[in-house]
Amino acid sequence: MGRIRTWLTDPDIGSRLLRDEGEVIVEVVRKHWVVYIIPALIVLVGLLCWVVTPFIDVSLGWAPLLVGAGLILWGVGRALDRNLDQFVITNMRVFRIHGLLSRSQATMPLGRILDITVVQPLQGRMLDYGHLTFESAAQDQGLRDIRYVSHPTQRDLVIQRLVQRAGLRGPKVPN
Repeated sequence: MGRIRTWLTDPDIGSRLLRDEGEVIVEVVRKHWVVYIIPALIVLVGLLCWVVTPFIDVSLGWAPLLVGAGLILWGVGRALDRNLDQFVITNMRVFRIHGLLSRSQATMPLGRILDITVVQPLQGRMLDYGHLTFESAAQDQGLRDIRYVSHPTQRDLVIQRLVQRAGLRGPKVPN
């Protein structure tokens, strides 16, 4: 049972690192808590379906039980999917792992990052989340939009510092 729980909740980031090349994790960025609101509401509606079951005709009692179970499973699945969507910043690259049943990984070396756009809608500014958009020399890339990032401006600064320290943007300018 423990292996199934781990498989459903942990994308196993450590196995994807180039440890023999000296790659280390600088930061693991999980989705902001706001992405769990809709899945929680779906689960709540499913539970409400179960609550109304005793007040329905016995011959139709199976319907809210079935609908409730479906909604609960759907909400839990959406929450797990969001939990497994992680953005990782290392000293060599950035990558994103996502997917519940099938996993996808998109990687971009720090040297390929040309520009990062940080977008914070009004509610994102109030709750401190935003979206990162990466621009690179590649026309079509697997790692472009990272949505619902907590503290997006700080994440941008971390990446910019790593790119600068790697010497990929030119020499430091003295103050």
